[in-house]
Amino acid sequence: MGAGGNAGPHVVRRGPSRIPRMATTHRIALLPGDGIGKEVVAEARKVVDALGLQIEWTHLPWGSDYFLEHGQMMADNWVETLRAHEAILMGACGWPTVPDHIALWGMILKIRQVLDLWANVRPARLLPGIPTPLANRTAADIDMVFVRENTEGEYAGVGGRSHTGHPHEVGIETAVFTRVGIERIVRYSFELALTRSGRLVSTTKSNASRYGYVLWDEIVREVAADFPGVTVEKVLVDALAARMVSNPGSLDVIVASNLFGDILTDIAAAIQGGMGTAASANTKPGSSEPGLFESVHGSAPDIAGKGVGNPIAAIWSAVLMLEHVGEPEAAARLMRAVEAVSLAGIRTRDVGGTARTSEVGDAVVARLLAGA
Repeated sequence: MGAGGNAGPHVVRRGPSRIPRMATTHRIALLPGDGIGKEVVAEARKVVDALGLQIEWTHLPWGSDYFLEHGQMMADNWVETLRAHEAILMGACGWPTVPDHIALWGMILKIRQVLDLWANVRPARLLPGIPTPLANRTAADIDMVFVRENTEGEYAGVGGRSHTGHPHEVGIETAVFTRVGIERIVRYSFELALTRSGRLVSTTKSNASRYGYVLWDEIVREVAADFPGVTVEKVLVDALAARMVSNPGSLDVIVASNLFGDILTDIAAAIQGGMGTAASANTKPGSSEPGLFESVHGSAPDIAGKGVGNPIAAIWSAVLMLEHVGEPEAAARLMRAVEAVSLAGIRTRDVGGTARTSEVGDAVVARLLAGA
């Protein structure tokens, strides 16, 4: 097995319920977004529907097209709309007709911050049959989970521009690290490590950044005292990036700031076969806020509408969503079906196959109906 010794995608393992429960109707918001987001989210919905759960879907037409028509990425009542659901299944957001910073701050970053979805969890595991660019590495070597602080740090949105248009124009971007923000993500990561191998890496750049990251390191040491069963390493982010490539099997749970987590998980996605396999969960643990589950590849304007985008990331995000809403058995069934389809070679071209987007979805559905 890999570093974490896990066969599945579970973020936090839950044992089977000892008390039979009535079937629950889950209210899920569907936010396809832009480009291939619309195509892959359609496949994710299709495979979830094949599980036979009681789900009430709400389609939300927000994104770049909505911006061009209304001057904003989401409707005015977006907060109330999302809070009326247990979870949100989201595709990519962004399109060449809308500046990237407007699309990002008008949708995904706004949702994360206003709903305080402070835990961004991204599994990075090599699926059966999918090639990795790392020579002589197999699925046994690549099994990591990244826990990214999701609401502050380098993406806090604090700063501004001055003297616009003059030679001395300046842009200031301020990273914000709070004790409560660091402690909650670090504590969550220790708890996650206990469900896996008992090993945690905390990554910063505290040799050069003397304030925010030094505070981060101090809080990690404080929280570690509450988790004697977890071995924790402090690794500088540049050294960690190199280690992910040279020795991925030595890594299991990694906790990182907003920016570092963003960058490192793109490296991890490349290691696990490409961005088309990269899933994520955005949640506020211990709260009733809806979780947001998104494939973290872009909207891919170059292939949008061609039916060749990889739906695995969206489907894997749906697996994480099912775990979040209390359907671990269904999540495990879906993940087994994805693994079987990948192993059988029914894959899109970005991961060495020839299948179309819908063909991958159809194959996963067939596996589920066959009893995966």
